Amino acid sequence: MSLGNFSTSLAVKDLDKSREFYEALGFTKFAGDPDHGYLIMKSGDCIIGLFQGMFEKNILTFNPGWDSNCNTLEDFKDVREIQKELKARGISFQTEADETTSGPASCTLLDPDGNPILLDQHV
Repeated sequence: MSLGNFSTSLAVKDLDKSREFYEALGFTKFAGDPDHGYLIMKSGDCIIGLFQGMFEKNILTFNPGWDSNCNTLEDFKDVREIQKELKARGISFQTEADETTSGPASCTLLDPDGNPILLDQHV
């Protein structure tokens, strides 16, 4: 099962310091708005989201429908379909996508160690 493009969303204390640190590692700004408390940094196909004041923990993020450049894929599994399949496998969710809708939606789950996983479909 493909969950979509993968990135790590980091809860940072100081957006500017984090940006400088990841730039020193070779990442460049890809998207985001520092005035709104977030930046998306990229190095090759590796993506790191820096989020100040938006959530408490780091999050593993998957984006169904996107490639690593945020281009919409022609063929992908909708987040609601992924959610149904995972529920059928016994996975519990913290939040769920409304299965009566279409288009952008998200759902969240926790791995066995409490690490949050976000399935965030933008298309």
